[in-house]
Amino acid sequence: MSTILEAKDLIYKYPDGTEAIKGINFKVEEGQMISILGPNGAGKSTFFLHFNGIIEPTSGTIEIDGKTLKYDKKSLLDARSKVGIVFQNPDDQLFAPTVFEDVAFGPMNMGLSEDEVRERTTEAIKVVGMAGFEKKAPHHLSGGQKKRVAIAGILAMRPRIMVLDEPTSGLDPNGASDIMQLLYDLNEDGMTIIISTHDVDLVPLYSDNIHILRLGKIIKNGNCREVFSDKEVVEKSNLRLPWIAQLFEQLEEIDKLTVGDKGYPLTVQQAVNDLMDKI
Repeated sequence: MSTILEAKDLIYKYPDGTEAIKGINFKVEEGQMISILGPNGAGKSTFFLHFNGIIEPTSGTIEIDGKTLKYDKKSLLDARSKVGIVFQNPDDQLFAPTVFEDVAFGPMNMGLSEDEVRERTTEAIKVVGMAGFEKKAPHHLSGGQKKRVAIAGILAMRPRIMVLDEPTSGLDPNGASDIMQLLYDLNEDGMTIIISTHDVDLVPLYSDNIHILRLGKIIKNGNCREVFSDKEVVEKSNLRLPWIAQLFEQLEEIDKLTVGDKGYPLTVQQAVNDLMDKI
């Protein structure tokens, strides 16, 4: 796999001098699905806004496909055609009178032909499961439907990377699972996916490469079991173990179970596999 996105020594200071991003180095390989975990205020949203030039770093660089991101109009348009960002609140992204017009906005601004815009828009709406809603007003949709339309708006631009800030925020458990399954399917089709979240129960189901962000720094990265085995990092980051892992932790504490070198299981399937190994 080749590196498709990289942050090098990234620093960002707010106008008052507060340092929000503190020298982050971060690399994404094409086709990965990466999760960035961290509590509110860790700097996740600010970090993401650097990926396609919405924010310009105080120092350091963003590289897309091996090319350093510049901040002139042409370079930014190119970056945003490759890296699409879905905001935490879909109401910040949806503004057109109808779902179709909203999803079509990005392709239209890419200077595509009317036929190409229509084709991309129709396909994107279908992929996210919103066919039949084309004439609906976005503000009449449910939270989960709005998220899907926001994702469709990015998909229609056919980026190589999709970045999502708290994609399950405000959704019920079924809605959150549906959105994560959609992202998993897009990743299976070859799209590179980066999400920020603090939902520790969903992440191990869909992503096995995670980074912990705390106070503007990445303090741990690796696969899920490696990261969640570091109790000090989990506690320091105001996170918790997934529920399955908490169960095994308590069983270990009362000497009912011995956890191996792999660490606590983080999903039901991992728990079943680990228990079967002990039988």
